[in-house]
Amino acid sequence: MRPESEELSVSVPLWGWVAVLGVILVMLAVDLVAHRTAHVVSVREAAAWSAAWVSLGLAFGAFVWWRYGADLGSQYLAGYVIEKTLAVDNVFVFAIIFSYFAVPREHQHRVLFYGVLGALVFRGVFIAAGSALIASAAWVLYVFGAFLVITGWRMARSRNEHPDPANSRAVALVRRLIPTTPDFHGGRFWVRVDGRLLATPLLLVLVLVELSDIVFAVDSIPAVFAVTQEPFLVFTSNAFAILGLRALYFLLADLVDRFVHLKLGLAIVLMWVGVKMLVLDLWKVPTLLSLGVVVTVITVSIVASLRATRPADHDDPGRPDHHTGVPASDPDTGTPSPVPTSSVPTSSGTPSPVPTSSVPTSSGGTS
Repeated sequence: MRPESEELSVSVPLWGWVAVLGVILVMLAVDLVAHRTAHVVSVREAAAWSAAWVSLGLAFGAFVWWRYGADLGSQYLAGYVIEKTLAVDNVFVFAIIFSYFAVPREHQHRVLFYGVLGALVFRGVFIAAGSALIASAAWVLYVFGAFLVITGWRMARSRNEHPDPANSRAVALVRRLIPTTPDFHGGRFWVRVDGRLLATPLLLVLVLVELSDIVFAVDSIPAVFAVTQEPFLVFTSNAFAILGLRALYFLLADLVDRFVHLKLGLAIVLMWVGVKMLVLDLWKVPTLLSLGVVVTVITVSIVASLRATRPADHDDPGRPDHHTGVPASDPDTGTPSPVPTSSVPTSSGTPSPVPTSSVPTSSGGTS
């Protein structure tokens, strides 16, 4: 098999790797300082940070394009988009974990911060191992391709299933080996009680977050190898995509229930890049075409999800909610819409306006 990047290569000196790692560490430090005080991350704040992280990733892609040419630049961009897309699946799992353990929203960023640190380390190790395997035996790409096709097919079949933290063997093992407290202690992972050092539930959450990212890395890293076998591009596209994972979670956490078709889209992406690797000797799929397929599939799955879960009363903001009877908020001001009223006589004979939903009908109910 002839690797896709055999004719083009990225020659990066040691100082180049050090510079990239330095930029990553500086950005992590900036993020840590900005969130040094525990607080609930709002959607607006998450959107601003997401824009910053995406801008950083695209700026690095522009540098690669300028320095090494359009082909390698498009390979980085394709890897970045694939990794960013597959990271959405992490958001689903994080939401389930945080919900199960009832993690206070103001402490979720702390868990995800250390989760990202661990993810960068583990992915660096996986990428180094994968690059070594491909360099020594190019046929490993066939194995990666078949693995991605099978993984995508299994994801498509089990897209309506969700992990259950209650049955996690990792959590059971940690609880058996490390004494834990039943309650949270702020944002602390460890606490000393009566002279004993105990783990808090936040440490269990961190363990699950790290393990889930390792599982996702097993899928996403081979997927990036489908568009480039350059270790520098594989690592940087992964790193810059993962840096924005925390902001992505807070941006989408409240919408995960609406993305009903997104897992199917992710499954199709995995199968597409897997097939791309399997047919590499027969047809070298252009990088931009591969990127276009990924973007199209994800866009269609998101649009279809939002349309399928669109509120029934979307076009009638003043209509009361079916479950609470409370009028929907005005979309422009955010204030409740006025309830239509009807005059009924009081005991004094003076008409008194009351909501029409409370006016007795002839059948004895309310209209």
